[in-house]
Amino acid sequence: MRFFVTGSAGFIGFHLCRRLLADGHFVDGFDAMTPYYDPALKERRLALLAKTNGFRNTIGALEDMATLATAWDTARPDVVIHLAAQAGVRYSLENPRAYIESNLVGTFNLLECARATPPRHLLMASTSSVYGESFDVPFHETNQTDRPITLYAATKKSTELMGHSYAHLWNLPTTMFRFFTVYGPWGRPDMAPQKFLEAIEAGRPIDVYNHGDMRRDFTYIDDLVEAIVRLVDRAPATGAKVCEQDTISPVAPFRVVNIGRGAPVQLMDFIAELERAAGKPAKRNYLPMQKGDVPVTFANCDLLEALTGYRPATSIETGIEALVEWFRTYSRTTK
Repeated sequence: MRFFVTGSAGFIGFHLCRRLLADGHFVDGFDAMTPYYDPALKERRLALLAKTNGFRNTIGALEDMATLATAWDTARPDVVIHLAAQAGVRYSLENPRAYIESNLVGTFNLLECARATPPRHLLMASTSSVYGESFDVPFHETNQTDRPITLYAATKKSTELMGHSYAHLWNLPTTMFRFFTVYGPWGRPDMAPQKFLEAIEAGRPIDVYNHGDMRRDFTYIDDLVEAIVRLVDRAPATGAKVCEQDTISPVAPFRVVNIGRGAPVQLMDFIAELERAAGKPAKRNYLPMQKGDVPVTFANCDLLEALTGYRPATSIETGIEALVEWFRTYSRTTK
């Protein structure tokens, strides 16, 4: 099939494109290559993808409708996987406009392209952040998600609502997936797993917020990609439930699906596992909870399993070992 993947140079987009290419598909990528974090990492990812037949990429911002529309028309996609977004909870406190432009305007432009030339299935990334400070755990897709505590979460929830309206108005099969703390090789340097590892390797202290009293549903990148790939052939049909807790809309071919491991880990246990894999102790700088942060994330993945027969299961030990091995190899090649 022909895939159009936005955010192709990003952490998740890179791994997804590599998997789709390995499966024999054609992939058109689209990425703005923003400097939110080191573009050199994104360039290395793209260089690896470019070595594979069947891949081509457009550098452009989602907000640039002309560039996006041209890339879309060239790709003629069967399936669209929309991963591009301004990410990061804390950065949304510093630069909120970037989230409006990329996440809202950009997603609107993409939906307009889908309306004009509909794919068989549109899959779009949301986030576990839409659950806010919910203590109703594990998080079911049917939980209340209309109380976001950051603009990042608000924009991602808004893309879910936009997606539903387009699915209803234009009969556009749309699946939204909510990610839970994805980590692994080639990961984002602004996220805790890689920030912690980099500091441990350099002998610098790590900032441990809420004095370590947090739990996160860490999801290994290969598990996430496997779940997305399996969802591709599960395009929603209006009102067609696969299980009691299915989120299928009664008025649109639209569904929301959690993708997480479903096994939250105490932050201090995660740090201890990083120390073990790295063979070095971490210097800890204990701090209060950050604004916009939450004490726990915990995915219920029964719907994902009902749809695909798959449930993420990579252990923290296995995932962190892979992250440490990649980080050390990558660090040597960039010196």
